Order: sequence, then C-alpha cells, then structure tokens
Amino acid sequence: MPGLDDTALRAAADKLIKAHAQASLDNEWTFFVDELYATDCVYTCEYAGVITVTANGSEEIKATHYGRDMQVGWEGWTFPYLGVYTGSDNRLVTHWMNRGPGKRPDGSHFETPGISFITLNDEAKICHQFDLFDLAHQMKLCDELEDAGLLSPELKQNWVIPMKDRLEAQLQHNRSTP
Repeated sequence: MPGLDDTALRAAADKLIKAHAQASLDNEWTFFVDELYATDCVYTCEYAGVITVTANGSEEIKATHYGRDMQVGWEGWTFPYLGVYTGSDNRLVTHWMNRGPGKRPDGSHFETPGISFITLNDEAKICHQFDLFDLAHQMKLCDELEDAGLLSPELKQNWVIPMKDRLEAQLQHNRSTP
C-alpha cells in the first residue's frame, strides 16, 4: 500500500489541532473523537513510568483521555501545537505544550512541552497515538501555578497529589543503602 501523502498527513494533523483549539475554549474534549479517531484506535499516555493510561477504541478514548482525564480541573488550560512532522507509513509526530492558565510576571506562559507519535489508517483517521511529556516538569509547573493562585483545587486533589505520590514512591525504590 502506498500510504497517505504529505498533504493528507498534514490535513489530518490540522484537523486535530483545530479540534484541540476548540476543545480548549469549550472545555469539552469528546466532540471530535468519532471524526478523527478510528473506532479501533489505541491511545496510550505514559506518565513517567508511574502510570500508563491506554484506551482501546474510540469509546474508551472518550471515556478516559478526553473524558475523565480532561473534564475536572483543566479549565483554562490550552494545548497549543508548536510543530507537526510527517514521516513514512502514515506517521506523524506532533509537538505541543501543556499550557496552564495565566502568565508569569515576566509575561511568559506557564507551560511544559509534550510530544505525540501518531499513526493514521488509510482513511486518515488516527489508529494509534502515544503521548509523552516530562511529568516532573509538569509537577513543578503545577507548583508554580498554585503559588500564583492559578491551580484548580480539583486538579491538585485529583491529579497533582496522586501523581506526586506515585513519583515519590518510584524514586524511593532501591534508594536504601545496605
């Protein structure tokens, strides 16, 4: 099979970027899943080796990655894209930011970088997505947001504290000396 050409790959990426921009405004993250994701898509987000969230199929994607995981405490966050890179075999790499609400006193954004490895099927729907970002950097960002009075209490309680607990437990493994 010849696969999708660069124009089709970029068009699919542009649809995703546009949908994410709209979702950031509305804080509703499920409206685009059926249009952009294959029904049998596998979407995995790896959280620093402390938790892996894998959704098998578009319904699970709506229930986890774009449902439960985005609908509590992420109000005011945006996820702007910095770049899209096309490859062979219907593959894309997207570079985006986890951008928190507000700005620092110097005018810079509260943000951390992320990357997605995406494979499209021959209908230009996402059939596999793997997301990575630096979780320790994200925790530091959330601390900065809390210090500035911008971190949602729900996000802190339901995501930040549990993730910090997991990171701390992982980092303590094999630390004791004989």
